[in-house]
Amino acid sequence: MNQHHVPSAPGAPVRSGVPEHGRVPKYYAVKARLAVLVDELGEGGALPTERDLAVRYEVSRETVRQALRELLLEGRLRRRGRGTVVAGPKLEQPLSLASYTEGVRRQGRRPGRSIVSLDRFPCTDALAPEVGVRPGEPVWHMERVLLADDERVGLESTYVSEARVPGLDRDFDPDSSFYGYLRERLGISFGDADERIETVLATPREALLIGTPPALPMLLLHRLSRDEEGRPLERVRTLYRGDRFSFTTHLGRQD
Repeated sequence: MNQHHVPSAPGAPVRSGVPEHGRVPKYYAVKARLAVLVDELGEGGALPTERDLAVRYEVSRETVRQALRELLLEGRLRRRGRGTVVAGPKLEQPLSLASYTEGVRRQGRRPGRSIVSLDRFPCTDALAPEVGVRPGEPVWHMERVLLADDERVGLESTYVSEARVPGLDRDFDPDSSFYGYLRERLGISFGDADERIETVLATPREALLIGTPPALPMLLLHRLSRDEEGRPLERVRTLYRGDRFSFTTHLGRQD
């Protein structure tokens, strides 16, 4: 293989992965050839074993392993049992007040949630202004694993005042949209929200719940929402798998 020419996917940075001196790292050359193989196999296609790939590309298994590791982190591959298969496209979640359920359905996937816990506790001083209560008043904490076609893709942690949703533990289906429940059962509509995104590594507990290695990068969203009257409504902390999600938004010119 020409060490100075590495095929790139459409939209990839020019000279992606190639240092200024022009010498392509061996693992990256293998990764580029694997990317072509991934495109040929298509979604769900099974890759050859590390041993077979090492023989095919005449490199060590460790070099193959490093190339595979990067493609796994990028979300182009995923593990299935002891093997590796081509992953589907990433889920695109809009940065808007639309719910997770609406965003996933828009892409033809089946959304779902699996309840981890639903607890009630006296609100702390720090949390109180974010959910619109006084310190010591009861608030709900609901933690759910996010699913897309039964695949675990995230972990959502919601804090909301018990006074706003007194029957949360009785008349809410934890597999359904919380936003839909507020709107349809309680007549509460969202007005606006502040949202912050950062990259983090999951804790061992979070990685176990989501079903990912602790080293997998995560996208962490913090959201503070208000109702149509501007009153604080909820605080949400959501972890999304970095290999399965991307976020989109529309930008308009400001004069």
